[in-house]
Amino acid sequence: MKKSTTDWKIGGFNNHHNTSILNLTEMEKLISKDSLPNTHSVLISKKGKIFYEKYFDGYNANIPHDMRSASKSISSAIVGIAKDKSFFLSIEQSIFDFLPNKYQQLKDSLKSQIDIQSLLTMSSGLDADDYTRKRKSSASENNYQPTRDWTETVLKATMINKPNIEANYGSANPYLLGIAMDSVVSKPLELFMDKYLFQELEITNYIIQTDLKGKLYFGGGMYLTPKDMLKFGELYLNNGKWKRKRVLSKKWVKDSFKNYRSLENVPEKNGYGYLWWHNTYQVNGKNIKSIEARGAGGQYIFVIPCLKTVVITSGNYRNGKTQQPETIFEKYILPYLEN
Repeated sequence: MKKSTTDWKIGGFNNHHNTSILNLTEMEKLISKDSLPNTHSVLISKKGKIFYEKYFDGYNANIPHDMRSASKSISSAIVGIAKDKSFFLSIEQSIFDFLPNKYQQLKDSLKSQIDIQSLLTMSSGLDADDYTRKRKSSASENNYQPTRDWTETVLKATMINKPNIEANYGSANPYLLGIAMDSVVSKPLELFMDKYLFQELEITNYIIQTDLKGKLYFGGGMYLTPKDMLKFGELYLNNGKWKRKRVLSKKWVKDSFKNYRSLENVPEKNGYGYLWWHNTYQVNGKNIKSIEARGAGGQYIFVIPCLKTVVITSGNYRNGKTQQPETIFEKYILPYLEN
C-alpha cells in the first residue's frame, strides 16, 4: 500500500464541506490502492491560497516534476513577455523573420505564411502530428529529435494546410517558437526566462531541457515543483499579475485563453488557445469550463476561471492512463469545489 508523504491541508471551511471532503478521502483511498495508479501529487488552491496539498509514491513538495508538454504553456508565457517588451513587432510576423540565413532557402510562398500566432495555436500547416499513430509525420517530435538539425527537418516537412486554418497538435510548433524567441532576446533565453518569469514568481527550484545545440526547448520537458506549477496557473487566473506586480499583460492572458480552433488530430477535438487546452467537465448537471496545461503521463494545471487552480502530477507514461487526472478532477475534485 502506498503511503502519502504529506498530510493534506484544509483551511477556512465550514461544516457543510464535510460531505465534499469525503470525495477527497475516497480519492486518496483509490490512489493508495493503485486504482488511480501513479498519481504523484494533487494540489488545489483558491484565490492564491493552497487549501489541499498531498503527495504520493515518494514524491514531496521539493521535488521538481517532469511537466512534459505542460511546459508548452510556460513557453507561451515567454512569447507573451517578449511581445509585451517589444522584442518583436507582431504575432503576425513570419517565422522566417527570426531564422538565420541558412534556413531562408527552405522558404516558399506557403511556408513564409507560418507566423508566430499559427505556431502558438498549433496551426502552422506543417506536417507536425504528434498524436496520430497510423502514419509517420515528417515533423513529429519522434522524427525530428533524432536528426542533427531539428530546425531544418521541421522546415523541410510538407505543408498539409495553409497556416492559421486547421490545428493539429505537434511539438514542432512550439519548438520553432523557441528558436524565434532565442533570436530576439539579447541575453540567453534561459536567463531571460529566469529574470522575467521565474524570479517574478519566486521560482528557483527548476530544470529546463535544451535541444542538441544547447538551446532552450520550447516543446516540453521543463521540471517544476507542483507548488510552482500552481503559481503559474494562478498568474493566469490573476490576469498576468503576481502579488500585485504585472508579469504578463492582461491582453496576452486574454488572447492566450481564447478558443481559436479545435485540434483535429486529437480524439476529443479539444479547443486550443496559445498552447493552452480547453475542456468542459460536468458536475451536478452544470458545465464547468477549464483551461489546461497538459503533459504526457498525466501532468495537468487546471485553471478554472472562478478563481480556482488545480495541479495533478502523475507517472502514467506507457499505460494509456495519461488523461487520468481529468477523471480525478471531474469525479472527486469538482464536486468538492462546487460545495
